[in-house]
Amino acid sequence: MANAFSRRVALGAFAALTLGTGVAHASPATDFVTSFGNKLVAVVNSSTPLDQKKKEVLPLLQQNVDVSGIGRYCLGRYWKTATPEQQQKYLSLFDQVLVNTITDQIGNYQGVHFRVTGSSVTPDGERVTALIDRPGQPEVNMQLIVAGSPLKVVDMYGEGASLRMNQRGDYSSYLSRHGGDVNALNSALARQINNHH
Repeated sequence: MANAFSRRVALGAFAALTLGTGVAHASPATDFVTSFGNKLVAVVNSSTPLDQKKKEVLPLLQQNVDVSGIGRYCLGRYWKTATPEQQQKYLSLFDQVLVNTITDQIGNYQGVHFRVTGSSVTPDGERVTALIDRPGQPEVNMQLIVAGSPLKVVDMYGEGASLRMNQRGDYSSYLSRHGGDVNALNSALARQINNHH
């Protein structure tokens, strides 16, 4: 299995998390995004070394992103067929893979500017939209779904791709090629983490 998260989705995930002020009609979801985004942008745009930035971003992601919920969704129907031990191992590995993927992008973003353009209610939660401006790069339209109590990010969209749907498709394809063996997926994720630099 190649990278568990494509660079395109990682870009979407990271950019979607760097939202901030400028909401015309505030709501609990947009207020949540503003608070989370401002904290994240402060870390990204700081002059601290990259390793320190990653350490500071990690708790922000774990507190504000529903990593376990996204992980369960990505495993799809195989979640129900996995043993409790396989589920626990998978969620632990998934957490590390997701955090590594997003924090690896930190060094690629400096001077990010953004503006929230609106929000709307969806069956999965409130969808907050924003335009992300990165130096020397085309403007990107990003969206994230916020839901739950307390509120957390439950899905992210970049370039029209849902992080959850994209990853669910990748995992389903991998598992179908390996007889639905969740242990095989866990081993692949562990190798990816071990090979992470």
